[in-house]
Amino acid sequence: MNRQEFQSWLKHQSHTLIMGILNMTPDSFSDGGQFKSHDKAIDHALKMVEEGANIIDIGGESTRPGAEAVQLEEELSRTIPIIEAIRLKSDCLISIDTYKSKVAKAALAAGADMVNDISGLTFDHNMASLVAKRNVPVIIMHIKGKPGDMQKNPNYDNLIKEIKAFFEVQIAIAKKAGIDSGNIILDPGIGFGKRLEDNFEIIRELGQISTMGYPVLLGPSRKSFIGFTLDLPIEERIEGTLASITAGVINGARIVRVHDIRATRRTLTITEKIMGIN
Repeated sequence: MNRQEFQSWLKHQSHTLIMGILNMTPDSFSDGGQFKSHDKAIDHALKMVEEGANIIDIGGESTRPGAEAVQLEEELSRTIPIIEAIRLKSDCLISIDTYKSKVAKAALAAGADMVNDISGLTFDHNMASLVAKRNVPVIIMHIKGKPGDMQKNPNYDNLIKEIKAFFEVQIAIAKKAGIDSGNIILDPGIGFGKRLEDNFEIIRELGQISTMGYPVLLGPSRKSFIGFTLDLPIEERIEGTLASITAGVINGARIVRVHDIRATRRTLTITEKIMGIN
């Protein structure tokens, strides 16, 4: 999928898209350190596209629970050369996974097509104006706290109501900055400042978020709510991931962010057949 095709998809959301995860970090919870070699990372990105990924999401800073912030120059050195190299080899859609506007600016200049901001435009107040100026899609994710402390006793009186209230505020900020409503994607933030049962509630009640009128992204891949429930290590969480994706898509998710592309593509094919989506 290229940029033009994605813009068309945003208008109709005719089928579910797969966002493949490419972490250029030594400490991400699932695949940290796996792609230290640039050549290996590029090959993996192209393999994900071949297996059915519509978007490649490239990140240079781990946002796992307890993660420490990465310096700007380090994040740039991890991501920009990879974006440039992939762009030379493919017109696939590239997303930059960052909450820093300077990283996003450099990534977009290097060939990225969209921004995935885990802070939902809250950590860097220059992000909204940058996205507006570049007229690119942005993923606004819900998070409670910051990666370093977000899992230290998160609490909600009404989880879905509070997530929706967060989105309403951030959407208003985005629009005020000049971001086109057609470029906004919402992510309820599975595992980001959420208790175990909160993650299941988000998937179960995803329809309440999708009725806000924006595409919804769901990112359950290999996360700890699956591991704790099934008592399984990271590398054995694919069934839990696929079950979460299936339920999420039925309940309104239109983009799924995952590690295992081929299995996800097969799962979505059957799920969408059941739903009557071609």
